[in-house]
Amino acid sequence: MVSRPVPDPVAPGQESVWDYPRPPALRTVDQLVTVVLGGVEICETRASIQYLETSHPPTYYLPREAFVAGSLREAGGSSFCEWKGEAAYLDVVGGGKTARRAAWHYPSPTPRYASLRNHVALYPGQMDFCLVDGERVEPQPGSFYGGWITSAVSGPFKGGPGSQGW
Repeated sequence: MVSRPVPDPVAPGQESVWDYPRPPALRTVDQLVTVVLGGVEICETRASIQYLETSHPPTYYLPREAFVAGSLREAGGSSFCEWKGEAAYLDVVGGGKTARRAAWHYPSPTPRYASLRNHVALYPGQMDFCLVDGERVEPQPGSFYGGWITSAVSGPFKGGPGSQGW
């Protein structure tokens, strides 16, 4: 059995991802979120939803209408989340660059997460960069998770080596 790691110290203005709940919570935020791909700004919004789950940095769900027309394209495949339901994948397009299956959405989320309908999450590591209030985001470790690491959160974060059982 893998034991829970010791949370990192929390600095002033930070929150620990180990204080996030399970089942996960949603939080509406008005932070300025900017996404750039192929040298082009493809999304800017102050109306995102953070998905907060124990051991994970927040995943940002951005309003679909905040994306530049043509920057999201339906892609094949789906996955299932025990909390949110079935996800559909999107290719993200900007400045002549395509990030395949780099975003996902929940066309029919479970009732608890209904506010995620018409919102899109993406892997920040597959974009040129993502900013939250001007701060460059670090992607959550591992290729499966879509969390956004900023100076506002302390870890350790699920996704790195040895964290599978957390």
